[in-house]
Amino acid sequence: MIRILPLALVACLTLLSCATSQQSNAAAEIDLLITGGDVVTISGPDIPSGSVAIRQGQIVAVGPSSEIDSRYRARKIIRAEGRAVLPGFVNAHTHAPMALFRGIADDRDLMDWLRSFIFPAEAKNVDREFVRWGTRLAAAEMIRSGTTTFADMYYFEQDMADVLKSIGLRAVLGQTVLDFPAPDYKTWDAAMAGFRQFAAAYRNDPLIVPALAPHSPYTVSREHLQEARRLATELRVPLLIHLSETTDELKTVAERSDGLRPAQYLASLGFLADDVVAAHGTWLSSDEIELLARARVGVAHCPESNMMLASGVAPVIEMREKGVDVGLGTDGPAGSNNNLDMIEEMASAARLQKVIRKDPRSISARAVLEMATIGGARVLGLSDRVGTLEPGKRADIAIIDLSRPRTQPIYALDSAIVYSASGSDVVTTIVDGRILMEERRILVLDEKEVVRQAKLYRDRILESLRPSPAQ
Repeated sequence: MIRILPLALVACLTLLSCATSQQSNAAAEIDLLITGGDVVTISGPDIPSGSVAIRQGQIVAVGPSSEIDSRYRARKIIRAEGRAVLPGFVNAHTHAPMALFRGIADDRDLMDWLRSFIFPAEAKNVDREFVRWGTRLAAAEMIRSGTTTFADMYYFEQDMADVLKSIGLRAVLGQTVLDFPAPDYKTWDAAMAGFRQFAAAYRNDPLIVPALAPHSPYTVSREHLQEARRLATELRVPLLIHLSETTDELKTVAERSDGLRPAQYLASLGFLADDVVAAHGTWLSSDEIELLARARVGVAHCPESNMMLASGVAPVIEMREKGVDVGLGTDGPAGSNNNLDMIEEMASAARLQKVIRKDPRSISARAVLEMATIGGARVLGLSDRVGTLEPGKRADIAIIDLSRPRTQPIYALDSAIVYSASGSDVVTTIVDGRILMEERRILVLDEKEVVRQAKLYRDRILESLRPSPAQ
């Protein structure tokens, strides 16, 4: 028997069908839409007039604005016409709180700089509050120049972590350990116990990755390097270390290891693995590069530091050719570089390799842009989260104004960013979907107070270094 539905029921079903159809075609809600910019995804082709859609700190879509914008309804829209939208920079090696020592001892080689100035200044001045204010000063500089992730080696790293959590920067924080007393821990055993607490406090944190950082093969004994290796394996944390930075290091390590070079020495201790980040690598031999490649050790290349301290020129091209992941780092902003500008670091990295190899084609603008983003992310073990703009990645983004005279006209986007722009051209910085700076206004800390405190610390530091009357 055929049943005829009442007209009222037919009308209801028709309305329900229409509503369902409209709902399926409705724009999805997101938190943030960046639209109209030249999107540099790093993972694929650049997208002129592109958009990035973000929900709950994650990138959900990337593509031409003509395709993306109609699909989403955003709580906030950032219009990026005339600007480059790219992954935030990853600074693979620095000592951020040393911003408070900026300019204290320039134009010296590494060992003189460390032993005559930095180590004494740190012994007299570095405490928890120093680290907190130094971290804020460095964070303001990094946010202003588009850095969204950095790897640090310093002291009181748990205090750094607390500050950075409130600011919103992403960081791999390496607790520096040495064979002599440090500002935070006076003995090796105390440092190991303190690091266990730090690692436990920030395990699985969305922004902070605790790391153990034995300073170098020449400041940490064989036994302690092996202990650090065991602890990092147990706690499943990265190991950060300075490696093959100067010829003095080569001599010191050879004397304590029957002629081995630094990477060979660490390999003999079972230290090298894919969780190791080696800073500098300036004097790596071909054999050592192959060792690092086999162990999948990442290298943080610091060209401006290597130039300023006259340490040498790292074999970046050979490392990349042999499969070593290479990122870029500024090193500390005190005597070994004096700024944390990753755009400047990219330009220096490219030009240094070109001149040392006498080949302008030896490395491209695109290659160093990759080193400053996904390259650094791979080195730090974060490439599943950051370093490219693609769905599923965390929304760590820098927006660079390319409309100024020094970047115009633009024939190649990579060239404009690497060779023409500077950190001061960054207008907006976003980490995990949170806007830290918008239109050059930092939203997450009081810059005026940070600068005021920096000047106060300068006066205290100078006073602490004055010879006493008895001297």
